[in-house]
Amino acid sequence: MSEKRYHVDAAIAEGVGYTIVENASLEGRNSFRVPARANLLIDVRRPEALGELFGYPMLNSTPLLILGEGSNVLFTRDWPGIVLCMVALGIEERGAEGACTRVRVKAGEKWNDFVYWSLARGFCGLENLVLIPGTVGAAPIQNIGAYGVEVAEFIGEVEAWDRHSNSLVRLAKADCLFGYRDSVFKRERDRYIVTAVDFLLPRQRELQIDYAGVREELSALGIGTPTAPTVAEAIARIRTRKLPNPDLVGNAGSFFKNPLIDADLGKLLQAQHPTIPAWEMPDSRVKISAAWLIESCGFKGLRQGHAAVSEVHALVLVNLGGASGMEIWALAEAIRKSVFDRFQVLLEPEPLVV
Repeated sequence: MSEKRYHVDAAIAEGVGYTIVENASLEGRNSFRVPARANLLIDVRRPEALGELFGYPMLNSTPLLILGEGSNVLFTRDWPGIVLCMVALGIEERGAEGACTRVRVKAGEKWNDFVYWSLARGFCGLENLVLIPGTVGAAPIQNIGAYGVEVAEFIGEVEAWDRHSNSLVRLAKADCLFGYRDSVFKRERDRYIVTAVDFLLPRQRELQIDYAGVREELSALGIGTPTAPTVAEAIARIRTRKLPNPDLVGNAGSFFKNPLIDADLGKLLQAQHPTIPAWEMPDSRVKISAAWLIESCGFKGLRQGHAAVSEVHALVLVNLGGASGMEIWALAEAIRKSVFDRFQVLLEPEPLVV
C-alpha cells in the first residue's frame, strides 16, 4: 500500500489484515445512532497489521480515534481524521494458573458474547457484567463495572499496540492502573490500542449478590441456591427493565459516572438529604448516586427536542429518533449545570464526547 492508494483508489482499499473505507459513515458505528462521518475508517482484523499501518505518515499526522462498537462514545460532529476499529476475533483457553484458567480474547469479540461463553464453560466471575454493550477490547479501557463487580478483578494481562515503541506490548494488571471507570488506556488514548485481553477466570467464587435488587430478583425467579448462570439471568432481567435496548433506542447506557466527592461535602449532602444513596470509599471520599441527583433536579423522562432522559433510568440519555450528537450533548450540559447549581457536584460523562 502507498499514500497514493488512500487518495486515488476506489472507496475501499484492502491490505493484509485490514480494510480501509474513505468518507465513511459512523452512524451505524455508535450506539446513540447519531450521524457522523470519518475521513478514513480502518477495520483491523490482525494486530500484526498495525505495524504496517503505522508505518504510513498519515496515521501519525492525522487525528486518530480508536473505536470499538461505539457503545461508549457520543459524536457531536464529524471526525476530521481516521477512525480505527480492532475487529480481530478469537477466544482461546491458555491453561490453568492456580485456581483460575487464563483465557485470551481478541479485542473485537463482543463483550456480552464472551460473558455467556465463559458461563457456558463453567467459569464464574463475569456474571454480574452481563448485557454490557461493547467489545472486549473496550472493557479494560473503561474498566467496565456493574452490580458490585469491576472487570479489572479478572484481568491478568492486556495486549496492546504501543505507538511510542511501535510494537505489541503486554501490560500486567498492575501496569494498567485500573480505577473507577479508568485505566492507563483511557488516560493515554493516543498511546495504546488494545488488541487482546487475558482473563484469569475461576470456576468457584463467592457470588456477588448483595447489590440492590439482585437477591429480590433471584427470589422472584424462585431460585433459592443461586449459581453464576442464574445470577446472570437475574441481572439480565433487571438491566432489561431499567435500560433501553440500544438496538431499538439509541443510547450509551449510563451517561454519567457516580461522582466521588470529598468527605465534608458528602456529610453535608447526607445531612441535607437523608435519602441520598451514598457509599464511603476506602480513600475517605464518598460516592453518591448520579441518578438520584439527576432525578432530584426533575430530569427523569424529560424530553428536549429529539433527545431525552429515559423514563425508567435517570442516568440514561436517549435518541428518540433523528437527534444529533449536539442535541444530546446540550441536554447533558443542561443536566450538569442544574445538578451543580443545586448540589455543588459536577457530573462527569462516562462516554467519550467527541
